[in-house]
Amino acid sequence: MNVVRKEETCKETYTIDDIYALPEGERAELIEGQIYYLATPSRTHQRLLLSLSRKIADYIDIHQGNCEVNIAPFAVFLNNDDINYVEPDISVICDPSKLDEKGCHGAPDWIIEIVSPGSKQMDYYKKLLKYGTAGVREYWIVDFEKNRITVYDFQRDSLEEYAFSDKVKAGIYEDFEIDFSEINIK
Repeated sequence: MNVVRKEETCKETYTIDDIYALPEGERAELIEGQIYYLATPSRTHQRLLLSLSRKIADYIDIHQGNCEVNIAPFAVFLNNDDINYVEPDISVICDPSKLDEKGCHGAPDWIIEIVSPGSKQMDYYKKLLKYGTAGVREYWIVDFEKNRITVYDFQRDSLEEYAFSDKVKAGIYEDFEIDFSEINIK
């Protein structure tokens, strides 16, 4: 009689309940049931986050727009399921019906991720795929170490790359651009 040992071939699947059960102060994201822990962002990361979110919010306010800017930590339930939960650095949501006190239920219109040393794989690969398939209209990857802003316009199926000396046009608005040369992150 042959005995066949069953190898474990599937990983444990986590849910949003596991995210909510994390110890106080610990943050993580959930993509397709897998937990990815978040490190504390650097000072440069935070300065860039504040500057970009302020420029976007000021534009929306001046133009009396109905979109809302939210910065991390802010819950985004991408697929309205219990195995996907992300906290993008910046989320712009133009459909107020997606918002409640817990966060955004569905895909934001525009997401910006600021790359940290520990988030490169997530930002450039896992989140790129997840955001593109979830219905995000536009995704920016801002990488200050590489002096690069990568803009994915999923609606137009286009990809553009810029430097921190460039003006970058936001695809979800006709007349809004961010001049990265004006951003002081030092």
